[in-house]
Amino acid sequence: MKIVVLDGYTENPGDLSWKGLEELGELTVYERTSLTDEQEIIDRIGNAEIVLTNKTPISKGILDACPNIKFIALLATGYNVVDVAYAREKAIPVSNVPAYGTASVSQYAIALLLEVCHHIGHHSQAVLEGRWESCKDFCFWDYPLIELEGKTIGIIGFGRIGQSTGRVAKALGMKVLAYDVYPSDRGRTIGEYVELDMLLGSSDVIALHCNLTEENVGIINRETIEKMKDGVIVINNARGQLIVEEDLADALNCGKVAAAGLDVVSTEPVRGDNPLLKAKNCLITPHISWAPVESRQRIMDCSVENVRAFLAGEEVHVVN
Repeated sequence: MKIVVLDGYTENPGDLSWKGLEELGELTVYERTSLTDEQEIIDRIGNAEIVLTNKTPISKGILDACPNIKFIALLATGYNVVDVAYAREKAIPVSNVPAYGTASVSQYAIALLLEVCHHIGHHSQAVLEGRWESCKDFCFWDYPLIELEGKTIGIIGFGRIGQSTGRVAKALGMKVLAYDVYPSDRGRTIGEYVELDMLLGSSDVIALHCNLTEENVGIINRETIEKMKDGVIVINNARGQLIVEEDLADALNCGKVAAAGLDVVSTEPVRGDNPLLKAKNCLITPHISWAPVESRQRIMDCSVENVRAFLAGEEVHVVN
C-alpha cells in the first residue's frame, strides 16, 4: 500500500517520528507541496492509495486525476481543504483528527488574552533595552494594565476547546457566557448559555472557538461589533474567516475594540495588505496555537490509527 504525506513539515519538523506510518505501507513524505499548483499535487500523489494532508487542497480535479486514491487522512481537525462531498461520491472515506488540540488551543487563547492585558513581551524587551535601568521610578508601563477578575468573557463556540478556555477564565475570576448551537449539560457547569446578541453586548472579552461553517463566516463584522461594549477585547485562534478583517481593523483604529489577540487570519501566511497588520493594538501570531510537541504527537498517533483502521476495514473519524 503506497502512502504519501503531502505537507509533513509543520506536523513534524524533525522532533517526531513517521515510524508508525512506515510500518503500514510504502511511505513518501514531502515537507511542502504547492497549495495552488494542482499539477504538482497530482504528480506527488501519483498512484498512492492513501493520502495524508494538512493544508494542501485535494479538489474534485485532483480526485479525478488520481484514481488510485482509496483513503484521505487529514493531519488536522478542519477538513475544508478536501472536497469531501465528491470524495464521498467516489467512495473515498476522509478522516480527520477530532480532538488533539483542546489543551494547547485553549491555553493559547488565554495566553493571547494575558498578553493583551499585560504586554509582557513588550515590557521585557523594554527592560533589556535599558529603560528600567534609566527609569526615575521603581516601575513603568507603556500600556494600560488590565485585571480580569470580575469581568465577563463571552465564548462563541462552546465545544471542547471553548469549554476548556471557559474553565481557565472562570478560575481567573471571570464570568463566562457562552453561545453555541448545541448547548450541553457539561457546558452549563462552566458558563451560562445566552443568545448571541446578549453575549455581544455583555462581554468585556469575546473569544472565538467555533468551527468555520457557511453560516458563521464573517460572524465578527461591522454590525456585530456595533453591538459590543466599547473597549471590548477580541480573541481569535479558531479560524481567520470568522472575522471581517477590514471591519475589525476599523473598530481597533477608532477604539470601539480596545485590542485584539489573533493567531489566525483569513489568508495564511498573512498577506502584506491585510488591514490588521497596521491596526492599533492588534497582536497577531503565526497560527501556532496547535503546535506544541505534545499536541502534534496526538495528531501523529491519531493519524496512524486512522490509517490502520482503514486498512482493517474499520474506518474511524470519518467526516464524509
